[in-house]
Amino acid sequence: MDASRTNPSSLSLLDRVAIVTGSSRGIGKAIAVHLATLGAKLVINYSSNRDQAQLVAQEINSSFPHNHSPRAITVQANVSDPAHVKSLFDEAETVFGSPVHVLVNSAGVVDSKYPSIANTSLEDFDLTFSVNTRGAFLCSKEAANRLKRGGGGRIILVSSSMVGGLKPGFGAYAASKAAVETMVKILAKELKGTGITANCVAPGPIATEMFFSGRSEELIRKNIEECPLGRLGETKDIAPVVGFLATDASEWINGQVIRANGGYV
Repeated sequence: MDASRTNPSSLSLLDRVAIVTGSSRGIGKAIAVHLATLGAKLVINYSSNRDQAQLVAQEINSSFPHNHSPRAITVQANVSDPAHVKSLFDEAETVFGSPVHVLVNSAGVVDSKYPSIANTSLEDFDLTFSVNTRGAFLCSKEAANRLKRGGGGRIILVSSSMVGGLKPGFGAYAASKAAVETMVKILAKELKGTGITANCVAPGPIATEMFFSGRSEELIRKNIEECPLGRLGETKDIAPVVGFLATDASEWINGQVIRANGGYV
């Protein structure tokens, strides 16, 4: 990451505070780093991998110094626990001395066994909905009550193009994300008068650790063949879409689901 690539005119999130859940790796990490290039101060959230989260914060703080104070901090939190979600906002407000402007909920899980619905265990179903749906609900609920009013407030939930792809083996996962997409459309209307927008970004297959887990080479090749652009997506394909939604330029986009998948669906 090269701080010289940024200039003041491009810092459209200068000094705005952003929480990115699940940002120790994968899509969440790419989003957090990209928001930093736009000038944002970051809360890097993780559930278990403290070392990776600290590396992300270190990368941001070393590349984008900010008056000797941190540009990024790490906060451990399980998004399915309301007390933990509250702690994300509490810590952001305490450290940065500002209300949170942007929430990006990127934390998510998928059952790497890719079972049919008939073979999905109740435990795996409950875990999927606990993180993906309950987590999105709790983060959205906290954000709706605490994000900055009057402009610049942004709620961005990461869904999945599998809601449209509807592939066998993704029953619980796709259902958990479909619920998130429905919720965000209603949330946008309920936030009338606050200046806060609420949207989803729904990536297609992205080359991350989570994507490759449990997938055969044959299935990976099939995913590539199904994409008109002939490749898997990369985290850098998603981060700028989220970055745009986080800025003032996106104000007229509200209550929408943006599928970023290269034409996969």
